[in-house]
Amino acid sequence: MRIAETNWMQVEEYLRHDDRCVLPIGSTEQHAYLSLCVDLILSERVSADAAQPLGVPVFPVVPYGITPYFADFPGTVSLRVGTYIALIEDILESLRQSGFRRVLVVNGHGGNNPAQGFISEWMGRRRDMRVRFHNWWNAPKTWAHVQRIDPAASHASWMENFPWTRLPGVTMPTGAKPVVDYAKLQMSSPAQVRELVGDGNYHGLYERPDHEVLALWETAVQETRSLIEGGW
Repeated sequence: MRIAETNWMQVEEYLRHDDRCVLPIGSTEQHAYLSLCVDLILSERVSADAAQPLGVPVFPVVPYGITPYFADFPGTVSLRVGTYIALIEDILESLRQSGFRRVLVVNGHGGNNPAQGFISEWMGRRRDMRVRFHNWWNAPKTWAHVQRIDPAASHASWMENFPWTRLPGVTMPTGAKPVVDYAKLQMSSPAQVRELVGDGNYHGLYERPDHEVLALWETAVQETRSLIEGGW
C-alpha cells in the first residue's frame, strides 16, 4: 500500500482500523559503480516488499541524508544535521496529525543515525507515539546472513549490488578490493576520503551471484516485516 498509489479518503478509511505506517529514509551519495541512489532504492523497496502483504501504508522515501564525507564525489547530496532532524520532526508531526501512532522508520544509510537519538527524544514529548528505527542492512538476521555469505562486505560492495541498484552498461571490476583504513577514514576531509576509497567501495567483492543476494534480500524483507507486524 504505497501512499503514492492511494488518495486521502483511502488513508482515512485505513486509519479507522489500523494506525501503523512505514517511513523509508535513505541518501543520495556515491556507491562506486552502482547507482547514486542505492540507499534510497533499497530502503524504499525493502519497506514496500515487507509491508505489501500486510496492507500497511509505505510513505515515499526521504531521498537525502547526512553524508558530508562524500562531498567530493559528484552527485552526492548532504543535508546538515540540524536540517535533517528538522525534516524528520516535521514528517513525524504530520504523520501524527493524520492519525498514525505506530511508525517504522526503515533506514538505508548509516549517516542518518542521528535521527535515531532524536526520535527517542521526540517520543518523550509525544507520549502517544511509538516509533521504531530500523537499519535494515545490519539488523541481526540480515547481518548474520551477510556474514554467512562473505564477511568481506561493505559500502558499495556486493552486499548493495542487487538487480535494482545496478546501472545498464556498467561492468563491475573483478576481484576483491583491499580493506580501507577505517581509522584514517574517520579523521579525513572529503578530499582525503576520496583519495582513500578511490572508486568508492570500502572493501570486498563488487558482486556475487544473484541467487545469493536475492536470498539475502528475502531475509531482509522478512526481518523488516516482522517489525511491522508485532512487538509494538
